[in-house]
Amino acid sequence: MKLLEEVKAHSSKWMKSKDASLKNFYWQNGYGAFSVNPTEIDAVIEYIANQHDHHRKRTFQEEYRAFLKKYKIEYDEQYVWE
Repeated sequence: MKLLEEVKAHSSKWMKSKDASLKNFYWQNGYGAFSVNPTEIDAVIEYIANQHDHHRKRTFQEEYRAFLKKYKIEYDEQYVWE
């Protein structure tokens, strides 16, 4: 948890230093961390590159819930979107 807090804090400062339009950049509260099978790295890279288009068809929340369901991860809805 501490590692992710540090990553979020430092990357937020870094983003803000890149361009004036990012001065209000911030990370959402909380985080989710998942491992990726090394054979799927190319698919993950492609997904990230096309994320904007992808989320026009399916919201992040819809996709995240489907991911949790697919991998049978129990969660409480009230804590996922704080």
